[in-house]
Amino acid sequence: MASDLEIRAKEAFIDDHFELAVDLYTQAIALNPNNAELYADRAQANIKLNSFTEAVADANKAIELDSSMSKAYFRKGFACKKLEEYQTAKTALEIGASLSPGDSRFINLIKECDECIAEEAADLSKPTLEKVPEHIVSAEDVEPVRELTNQVTIDTPAKPKYRHEFYQKPDEVVITIFAKKIPRENVTVDYGEQILSVTIDIPGEDAYHFQPRLFGKIIPDKCRYDVLSTKIEIRLAKAEQIHWTSLEFSQESAVPQRVIVPAATTNQRPTYPSSKPKRVDWDRMEADVKKEEKDEKLDGDAALNKFFRDIYRDADEDMRRAMQKSFVESNGTVLSTNWKEVGTKKVEGSPPDGMEVKKWEY
Repeated sequence: MASDLEIRAKEAFIDDHFELAVDLYTQAIALNPNNAELYADRAQANIKLNSFTEAVADANKAIELDSSMSKAYFRKGFACKKLEEYQTAKTALEIGASLSPGDSRFINLIKECDECIAEEAADLSKPTLEKVPEHIVSAEDVEPVRELTNQVTIDTPAKPKYRHEFYQKPDEVVITIFAKKIPRENVTVDYGEQILSVTIDIPGEDAYHFQPRLFGKIIPDKCRYDVLSTKIEIRLAKAEQIHWTSLEFSQESAVPQRVIVPAATTNQRPTYPSSKPKRVDWDRMEADVKKEEKDEKLDGDAALNKFFRDIYRDADEDMRRAMQKSFVESNGTVLSTNWKEVGTKKVEGSPPDGMEVKKWEY
């Protein structure tokens, strides 16, 4: 049954009071955080406010809670298209179309995405008149990273809850969020073609959201993140080997320069831009943190969880699919890495000796 807050939010939306609708949906979500409908409806209100990054994050959460909700896929696809994330939008829309056959909205929007993708491909194939300078762009050639530049936030304080910095290599950008002792299950990271969404949701505390539109495009399937004892490290695979003059996209951003490392300098240690004027030896810092984590002794559930995370992190796509399918279908009693074995059949539960699997009626 719909709550009073949800009813008021729907009425505000109908009356075109979209900011009020978002606020009411946020209050309703705080009382019922596992309601996929609330996230999907707030996504629609955010779309009306042109808050497309927030809309994508809400649609992702709705899909996580209910993967059969076609309207969540549509709203994600619509918002991603507005963010010029055409491939991500098309993927979401195709899934939604399969859940809602015959809905012409999906078909029309998929066609628009195909046209935009074709236009992008045509633009990339055109020869450029500018000659790419063959030199490394050093940290002195760019301005320091300014945190929260052009970042869209959702009713968060001016000062961020966690500090973040980034550095880059020719093929990847590494973002570090300095949040200590955060359980992995409280961290959600989603990737788009040019957007990043990070949420840290600790029970009893205000959720932390970091949702920038990135300076350049990335390859979502090759991106990954690690939740460590002292920080959250996110590695974004660049779609093109260009130098990012900032972490976040803006219309005023300078034209990026392609990174070309001459053979004579390949043994030279790279330097990276920082949000602080003081130079930091990032390689040494990363090595120290990894040593600290390696020396950290875990026991009990913590050690077991780390063991499973290590297996999942190093697994290929089929192994990950097998782990997810076996764990979900067996109600957490079976964990298999053999996709050939579990991919063609339902995985039955295998409870410990002396116990039995019981299906709960909702």
